[in-house]
Amino acid sequence: MSKDAKLISAIDERLDKLVSLDLGGRGVEQLYEAARSRQGTSLIGAAADSLLDVPDGATIFVTTGSVSRAWISTEIGENDGPAGAAAVIRALAIAKRVHCVLIAEETLLPGMKAILTSAGLSVLPFDQAQIAAKDGSLAIASLLPFTTRDDKAKSEAARLLDQYQPSLFFSTERVGRARDGIYYSMRAIDYGMGRSRIDILFEEAQVRGVRTVAVGDGGNEIGMGSITQAVADHVKFGPTIAAVTPSDVLVTAACSNWGCNAIAAAMAARRSDARLLHTPEMERQLLNRGVDIGLINSVQNVVDANVDGLPLETHVAFSEMLRTVVRPALA
Repeated sequence: MSKDAKLISAIDERLDKLVSLDLGGRGVEQLYEAARSRQGTSLIGAAADSLLDVPDGATIFVTTGSVSRAWISTEIGENDGPAGAAAVIRALAIAKRVHCVLIAEETLLPGMKAILTSAGLSVLPFDQAQIAAKDGSLAIASLLPFTTRDDKAKSEAARLLDQYQPSLFFSTERVGRARDGIYYSMRAIDYGMGRSRIDILFEEAQVRGVRTVAVGDGGNEIGMGSITQAVADHVKFGPTIAAVTPSDVLVTAACSNWGCNAIAAAMAARRSDARLLHTPEMERQLLNRGVDIGLINSVQNVVDANVDGLPLETHVAFSEMLRTVVRPALA
């Protein structure tokens, strides 16, 4: 192994340890052990390699967002997920001119656009964004809604995959259905109403051989089907809420945003490019932007910049730790 390869390997291991600090007491450390045993290598490293392996200018599907209180309003989303997805999309756009298409509920797309714009991305219709992806003149992303109806999910999935031909599908903090077909919250509440059936799209992409990468923190997300038994054994309500949809690469994290931010850091280390980092300044900006558009801290049921019940300053400090970990590769 070359000196550079050893450095990257060491950085990957440190990033894995950081994102697995189970500050919320959810059982993430045990989920990490299961996912690591399955992957056989660093989870963050495997995710970063998969993302950087896509061709320059490729189209990638990305999904995040959760209609967290759909029985009240389908316009209420959660603040874990969008900021992390924006960090990964930004890094891909800068590193490889990748055109990411973010897929979520139509009711959440205005907020997604605001978050992506705050991350420095121009959000454009697909055809216009393709021009920018080809010539590198803008860091771009596009948005697409997906059906909330079970009876239309498979046909719509086939149509989108035929039309856009994604090279990879990335999911973060996106609830997937459990073995009984219900989409559960961490509290084992049925969250299916008003929810886009994007796990069906994710699974259809896998059938077609599209590589998949997923990030989750609770066991009920797309990707956790890779370690269903660990979720059942170590997560509260795990036997009920465990999602069945697997992923080629699964990143478990104490907070899904942390997993995404660490992936961006690993990409920066591999490219020796500090522009790809998700900085503390950007973390503060995006989480505060989430407040502006009404995203909720779903643990404490309020609109604020705290995520999963952890204070804003903890998330900002975590981003600084990521930057410190990868700094030797950026020198």
